[in-house]
Amino acid sequence: MRYLGSKVKLLSAIENVIEENNITGDTFADLFGGTGCVGDYFKDRYKIISNDFLFYSYVINRAKLSNEQIPSFKQFKQRYKSDIFEWLNSQTYIPDDSYFFYHNYTPVGDRMFFTESNGIKIDGIRQKIECLKDNNIITDDEYYFLLASMVESITKVSNISGTYEAFFKFWDSRAEKEFEIMPLEINEVKLYADNVLYNEDTNKLVRKISGDIAYIDPPYTVTQYISAYHMFETLAKYDYPAIKGVGGKRGRGDKNSLYAQRTKAKMIFEDLFRQIQFKHILISYSNQGLVPVEELCELASHFAKNGVVKINHFDYREYQNHRSSNKRNGSNLNEVIIYFEKDMSINKSPLNYSGSKDTLLPAILRELPPNIDTFVDAMGGAFNVGSNVSAIKKVVYNEINPYIYDLVDWLLKTDSEDVIRQVESTINEYGLEKGARAQYERLRDDYNESQNPLMLYVLHMYSFQNMIRFNGKHKFNTPIGVAGYSDDIKQRILNFSVKAPEIELINSDYTQLKWDNYPEGTVFYFDPPYFITSAAYNDGRRGMKGWSINEEVELLNVLKHIDELGHFFILSNVLEHKGKENTLLKEWIAENNYKVVNIGTSGWRYAKNEVLIMNY
Repeated sequence: MRYLGSKVKLLSAIENVIEENNITGDTFADLFGGTGCVGDYFKDRYKIISNDFLFYSYVINRAKLSNEQIPSFKQFKQRYKSDIFEWLNSQTYIPDDSYFFYHNYTPVGDRMFFTESNGIKIDGIRQKIECLKDNNIITDDEYYFLLASMVESITKVSNISGTYEAFFKFWDSRAEKEFEIMPLEINEVKLYADNVLYNEDTNKLVRKISGDIAYIDPPYTVTQYISAYHMFETLAKYDYPAIKGVGGKRGRGDKNSLYAQRTKAKMIFEDLFRQIQFKHILISYSNQGLVPVEELCELASHFAKNGVVKINHFDYREYQNHRSSNKRNGSNLNEVIIYFEKDMSINKSPLNYSGSKDTLLPAILRELPPNIDTFVDAMGGAFNVGSNVSAIKKVVYNEINPYIYDLVDWLLKTDSEDVIRQVESTINEYGLEKGARAQYERLRDDYNESQNPLMLYVLHMYSFQNMIRFNGKHKFNTPIGVAGYSDDIKQRILNFSVKAPEIELINSDYTQLKWDNYPEGTVFYFDPPYFITSAAYNDGRRGMKGWSINEEVELLNVLKHIDELGHFFILSNVLEHKGKENTLLKEWIAENNYKVVNIGTSGWRYAKNEVLIMNY
């Protein structure tokens, strides 16, 4: 099948990249399935996860990935004593008003995509296939195999140069041949596993699936596949769409690919790289793509393990259609395969702090907007959220509590090995053990004299429920608990880092942030005290700012202002808890039509059903 971007000639190159990089695994996701040649090629070595948001592509991939050979059509043969392809080709078809292709894509409809006789046969066979399915004479797998065979077979008699955006004004010799449905060509090998197929938007799908290897082959140019191959979509669905224009195109609906839009391509790649949950990422692209290859590799480096991205170049014959660009400065088409290992680590803060979002991080990260140049963690706390966001330019950490701020500042600016040496030295110096009250209280007294962040950090490991609590005179007063230093804390210290290339640390009330100074499109994350829950930092009686109805209203006004400035905001909160309801927040959400997403339950002792509220 002639098809824009087909990777038939690159299959061995893809295989070589896998071998050269020692890539292993059991699952292989072909996320822009197209005509299914990649998944079909690898289906004896991996469990294939195939996706394409165009239905005809789903049909082709299902036919190739559900079968080890041409289906037997057992029930059909028992009833009709015939090969199904010979039977379909030999039937007599008489057109009526239901013959869509005949009335729209032949000279009868003032278009020359097919001869009248071939239009009749295409409609007739397509309707016979539907009838066989409705009468349970063929299975679902056999049905999709026949539809895929139809799609491939019409290309043999189409009066076009390559795509279905226009037709020849004369009859090409190929178009004058009689249409016959022929079995789809598939790789006849034993399936490695039961494959999984999707017909979804790739960027939405990757938020729900995971695996070992992901192959990405998106559109490179402004050509929209729903336009170039509208005929395939209509044949597969046979849904009698409204059509228009010389090409008789169906409406695109929501099938315009952002990868084929100059102003959106790089943004949608960023979203894909951020959200994809596969260890090994292979991307087919071109030096004539909408995003320059160098820019695409630089973008990928923000999400790659240790920032390492590899690129392999291959000479490749260019396929041109009537919209091919002539602005190439004499350069030849050069196909590339970009490879990187995705950094999927979530580094939990080494600071145990009330309200931390470490358990809800995956759900929060899934809801991030497509493009993040600057991310502001406006109420940073332990810095679990902001430190794990791969902002392209900068992450800002702001925290009002000076003691928590000093802890995070010290942890980030001190070499992790040195932090561990200092922590273990302090534990040994004071003879700290679980439940050793006298030793703990001696360290607590010394900290209240020195205000040394190291001492506070060690104290919080041994304090009651790891609480960091001060009295009205700003003296740390949490009693001893039953926990202590552990291998888990040690590992969290070693792993703690910021994924953005630049970080800015601010110790202020969030209301003092200069919203106007941030570039448009900045993402602000807020995790305030929850108005309808009870917590030590809510009461305002411990030398810190409390949280009452006044602070709640103040925050909502700030969020509205951020929205008006063209920024994005994400607010963590709860709408209901222990019979209480935050009616103020609910009414504000409804008034402004903001999005609400349930992200799960936090807290083991006092569980809360948490939500994210967003203005995008």
